[in-house]
Amino acid sequence: MKRAAIYIAAVFVCILIGLSSRYTSIYPKILQVHLGDAVWASMIYFGCKLILTNDKKLPAILNPLLFCCFIEFSQAYQANWIVNIRSTLIGGLILGKGFLWIDLVRYIIGIVIAFCADNFLLKRKTG
Repeated sequence: MKRAAIYIAAVFVCILIGLSSRYTSIYPKILQVHLGDAVWASMIYFGCKLILTNDKKLPAILNPLLFCCFIEFSQAYQANWIVNIRSTLIGGLILGKGFLWIDLVRYIIGIVIAFCADNFLLKRKTG
């Protein structure tokens, strides 16, 4: 239960940081441009760790990376029905708006940072 609480808290912290990077100007411009996608990927990492309790390192990185890549590549699909979903606030935050290669780099960075935090900080608290 303690493990789950930590991952739930990490997800909420990622949500707060991600939203603040999109809807405030408290970060330097470079962070405002890149932070949201990296933190979104970190949130997906912590969500996967919450749901998939396997402690193996490779799946811990690959599962959220594959999920993030799937969402990013799906943005190349521009049918009217999904564009309408993406035009909503929630739809845009979850599904994004359009495919960008740089987002894949941001996802990798966010997942690696979350993985390091998980293995070096969170594991010490729960283990």
